[in-house]
Amino acid sequence: MKKTLLILFCYLLSYNSYSQDSPYKTDLWKDGAYIAGTVGLNVLGFTFIQNKDALTEDEVAALDKNDIAGINRWAAGYHSEKADAVSYIPFYAALGMPLAFLPGKAERNNFGQISVLFVETMATTGVIYTMTAGLIDKSRPLVYNEELPFGERAEGGAQRSFIAGHTAVASAGSFFAAKIFNDFHPDSKAVPYVWGGAAGFSALMGYLRTKAGKHFLTDNIAGLVVGAASGILIPELHKKGKENIDVYPTARFNINGTGINTKGLALSYKF
Repeated sequence: MKKTLLILFCYLLSYNSYSQDSPYKTDLWKDGAYIAGTVGLNVLGFTFIQNKDALTEDEVAALDKNDIAGINRWAAGYHSEKADAVSYIPFYAALGMPLAFLPGKAERNNFGQISVLFVETMATTGVIYTMTAGLIDKSRPLVYNEELPFGERAEGGAQRSFIAGHTAVASAGSFFAAKIFNDFHPDSKAVPYVWGGAAGFSALMGYLRTKAGKHFLTDNIAGLVVGAASGILIPELHKKGKENIDVYPTARFNINGTGINTKGLALSYKF
């Protein structure tokens, strides 16, 4: 299975990587290393998420929504299974954004390259999400709902409100699509509407995740910013003429090899 995925990745990366009608340039080794590195950091981040501790009975009892900042307090106690279920529609739609470019000839001719940029975008978004959600303990709004069962409020999965992962994915996918459209069709009159649609799509996801009791307003804002930044910057950094800018995953181990001191993404510019 791993070998099949590697072959598929190499095919996508090399397929029309230097097409004349593409505004981007990709490199097998650089992009391959970037994806491998970010996937590794995502795996590390997910281990942090899976190992989050549940709240004790005393900790749940001590929760007070008055301790929450005013910008978020109004959402404390929100819970809607319907909103949670509906939020997966834009979530999966965001993951399938590259398919929206198949009707366009230029985009279709460079579909492999666009797919690789999309994988990098989502992997980058994933690194920031998994690291923050895994390392920052913040209860979801539903944890403040006293009508819910104790187990649902106390579980470790309910203690990762920051940042909003669904919103980050929706924002990354929609802004990536807007950026790709903008770069392939810079003179199109539809460009402003495409960007507006990306913002609206992301805001809708944020609304649904707040309504579902999964995230507070600031969690969604952070997720939207992270997703939008990834969706815009990854294609931008691959534009022809910008090969002197590099973004790469990094992890620094301590001298004794007993753990990781720092992990994340680094940006370099060659003069």
